[in-house]
Amino acid sequence: MERLQKAMAEAGVASRRASEKLILQGKVAVNGKIVTELGTKVGVHDEIVVNGVPIHHEQHVYYLLNKPRGVISSAHDDKGRRTVVDIIHDADIDERIYPVGRLDYDTTGILLLTNDGALANKLMHPKYEVEKTYIAKVEGIVKNDELKQLRLGVVIDGRKTKPAKSKLLNVDRAKKTSLVQLTIHEGRNHQVKNMFKAVGHPVTKLHRETYGPLNLYGLQPGEFRALKPEEVQLLKK
Repeated sequence: MERLQKAMAEAGVASRRASEKLILQGKVAVNGKIVTELGTKVGVHDEIVVNGVPIHHEQHVYYLLNKPRGVISSAHDDKGRRTVVDIIHDADIDERIYPVGRLDYDTTGILLLTNDGALANKLMHPKYEVEKTYIAKVEGIVKNDELKQLRLGVVIDGRKTKPAKSKLLNVDRAKKTSLVQLTIHEGRNHQVKNMFKAVGHPVTKLHRETYGPLNLYGLQPGEFRALKPEEVQLLKK
């Protein structure tokens, strides 16, 4: 038996806190009865209905995708654009999954997709400080003091970014561009692009190469694979 809000989060309905709000609002029924008690416990044989829609106890699945450019990091897109979930479903995999976090439309690289809502919420929560490493091609020649600024934190929308790791990989003096590796553990909107913009070097190309303990070894753009059990355990740790 487990708490109702935990079962809802694990089924991907919403985060645990958002699930609690749904319960308090009287939008959740267990075995045909509306439940508003947060301490309610359920088992695998209980029927849970949220806003009139039954949820199912699914077996958790985990996929690692090398996201190509020009694909939306979402399960659905109102404009009909191709999504990361479409890539998985096109391979005749029909599980209900969603991406953990987002990569911009023009950003490539590592992206995790799952139906494990509890793990997804923890991975995205800032307190767990999951490291993500990006390779950015930027305008201009990045200087050592600017790399130091990125490491110590820059101010974006009135808030300073958390300490990061930065490393200059390459400089093209003819084209006046730099290649920089940046590792962060926050997930603010457009954070990497905004960090480079704050030090005067707009991003022209961005690729995420690692997510926590995971990397893209062996995966070409648009390819994906299921995570190994030991990789799932590493993420949970």
